[in-house]
Amino acid sequence: MSKNNLEKFNLLRAKYPLFTYESYSMEVQNNELHLKYHFSLEGKCNFYPGYVIPLGKFSIAHINNELLHSLVFHIGMAELVSYWKAACSPEVLIKPFKMNADQQNWWKQLYFHGLGEFFYLNGIEASSWDFIYFSFEKYTRPIPRKQLIETHDGVIIPVGGGKDSLVTLSVLSREEKAKMAMAINPGKATIESVNLTGLKDHFFSIQRTIDPTLIELNRQGFLNGHTPFSSVVAFVSILVSSITGHKNIALSNESSANEATIPGTTINHQYSKSYGFEKDFRRYVSRFISPDYNYFSLLRPLNELQIAAIFSQNPKFFSVFRSCNVGSKTNSWCCNCPKCLFTYIMLAPYIESKKLIEIFGENLLEKETLIPLMKQLSGLAAEKPFECVGTIDEVNSALWELWYGKNEKELPVLLRHHKECTAGIRFKGVGEQMTHWNGFNSLYQHYTDLLRETLEQSINPRK
Repeated sequence: MSKNNLEKFNLLRAKYPLFTYESYSMEVQNNELHLKYHFSLEGKCNFYPGYVIPLGKFSIAHINNELLHSLVFHIGMAELVSYWKAACSPEVLIKPFKMNADQQNWWKQLYFHGLGEFFYLNGIEASSWDFIYFSFEKYTRPIPRKQLIETHDGVIIPVGGGKDSLVTLSVLSREEKAKMAMAINPGKATIESVNLTGLKDHFFSIQRTIDPTLIELNRQGFLNGHTPFSSVVAFVSILVSSITGHKNIALSNESSANEATIPGTTINHQYSKSYGFEKDFRRYVSRFISPDYNYFSLLRPLNELQIAAIFSQNPKFFSVFRSCNVGSKTNSWCCNCPKCLFTYIMLAPYIESKKLIEIFGENLLEKETLIPLMKQLSGLAAEKPFECVGTIDEVNSALWELWYGKNEKELPVLLRHHKECTAGIRFKGVGEQMTHWNGFNSLYQHYTDLLRETLEQSINPRK
């Protein structure tokens, strides 16, 4: 990713001043809901992304028509930004529905903060008030009014195949409520995780198709970078909730997702996993779609070390979970990326070294080539990795726990290096981190009690 793309940004905006959300369509074929979107870039490039949602024993016939159109439209609004970013057109014409000022401002905020990493890594200076404006045709009707819907107390659980969503699945397995797993383009780890938790026959495996024209534009040198994909998951999840009648949507985003990737800024790789987004999403959905959804992150009160403690009590997950984006296509740990190293460090205080090496295939704490990543994760570098990793404080606690009081000569190379670089600094121990509880969350009391009970049974880390 180039940091000197500001000139390209300005040239592309001048050449392609208009991006259009042309239309969406939906139809049921072979017991699957097919969604198709049409976006265009200055009339010169057309994009047709789509979704296929298997309905199984469910139907869309019971969903109010106005609500259904609103839900499908909003998924398109979340999808739109992945295509808009190729040229960053200053004007976005929305043809299906007209938005009021509050709705427009909400989407501008999502796009601006969700593209913080994109702007930063491309060296683009953008302001929240003029990087984009929405326009509408004269007789376009407003987004349908919010609807009241009938739901029950079941839970939709978006699953990614990493340790966090497996912890959510394990916590919720303690209750008898109806549960459905959901994933977009699931990999092998996700499918195996769902099967292992007994939800094989209660799984919405959704296929999302990216239009190849976008990939071709990227190849040609148009702008590219990270977008807030979790916001897509959020809007798809409320459509699934409407189909199944399950009121609750339990994400697996921890308190650590709130920390900025670039210290001292609001740039956060995980913006659409943050509590700020969660709170704003709940408010937007309640005001403009329906107040009858309960979208929340079950793990929001916890830090990554607490999640690792709970995960370590579920050895049946050790062989199936994966948190590596690089190895996602081959269902493997690459053992060279920030997510692999971060996950290894979080689990190391709880899972004995021999078992960890068996899980990952090698001892990551002995890899000298990972020292630069260790420095980024522990705050010894100017910025954290642009990945879904925990806080600097959590990493330092885990590393300190692993090397404190031990003979330096016997330490693995990463621990030895961390000890040398932080000489004289007293970090929180892992035990101290177990008392953490983030009160900024959206949990009903029932889920709070369930999570506290699970944590209480998992707070004895290996010494």
